Amino acid sequence: MIKEVIVVEGRDDVIAVKRAMDAEMITTHGFGLKEETFKRIEFAQRRKGVIIFTDPDHAGEKIRKRIADRVKGCKHAFLPREQATKNGDIGIENASPENILLALKKVRTESDSERKEFKQIDLIKNDLVGSNEASYRRDELGKELGIGYANAKQFLNRLNNYGITREEFEKGLKKL
Repeated sequence: MIKEVIVVEGRDDVIAVKRAMDAEMITTHGFGLKEETFKRIEFAQRRKGVIIFTDPDHAGEKIRKRIADRVKGCKHAFLPREQATKNGDIGIENASPENILLALKKVRTESDSERKEFKQIDLIKNDLVGSNEASYRRDELGKELGIGYANAKQFLNRLNNYGITREEFEKGLKKL
């Protein structure tokens, strides 16, 4: 059972999450977040906490960043692209209830303090940047750690800002 309010992009996402679980939700109605929506998210964060669960595409990442920049301490859930894609359309609404539940079980809290546990050398040494397999390896490790797919710079930020431990990182790498 999730006590936080889940922030999704649209009505179809609400329907998909409701198929997986009963939860309170706020919709952003896409990228054009209104001031009223931000105020609802801020209120929900103070009252119960918020989980940002946007589509695994460019627009979803931009929405996630806009909310996280304004509303501190949000939690984040990430759905792998292939689990959210149907007939070329990418979105939470395309995911199975099982995959939605799995993504929400791997929720991560963004840290307010700057953490430097992981450095660029960690990515280089583990073929997460600068190799032909880097993109694939970041995608697979991101799924395992529950931080989603990202380019190398964003991946490093997520490792540091979402509280990934060295042990979790090493364990995830072994599964690759």
